[in-house]
Amino acid sequence: MKIKGYIDINKSREEVVKYFADPKYLGEYQDGFIKKELISGEPGRPGAKSEIFYKYGKKDMVLTETIVNNQLPESFESSYYHKQMDNTMKCEFVKLGGEKTRYNYEFEYTRINWIMPKLIAILFPSMYTKPAEKWMVQFKEFVEKQ
Repeated sequence: MKIKGYIDINKSREEVVKYFADPKYLGEYQDGFIKKELISGEPGRPGAKSEIFYKYGKKDMVLTETIVNNQLPESFESSYYHKQMDNTMKCEFVKLGGEKTRYNYEFEYTRINWIMPKLIAILFPSMYTKPAEKWMVQFKEFVEKQ
């Protein structure tokens, strides 16, 4: 399942990428974010692996992120592993002129290991698309307030 879209942000590409690239800001726009810890490699470089911790109500979730390609400020690609699913993320930051940037994004769920998430993806794909879109809007709002 692929989720593709874009959001226009009223800040320069340099400003947008600054907040995107620094994990200390993740909690400002990602619901449930607790922390991100580097487990191997050089931060921000291809091959770097980090664990990202979230809490949703009483449930804890840990994702393992691997940076696939980092060509910031133009683009960024990463993959995420969870015991029940894997997904990839591709981002592109396009100057629209002046103080405006288009943030193109593509998320693809490449493995869903458990029957309930598979059924939800088939029957109710918005259960996956809405959180991604919400984080994009929250990111835009956060960056534009800075």
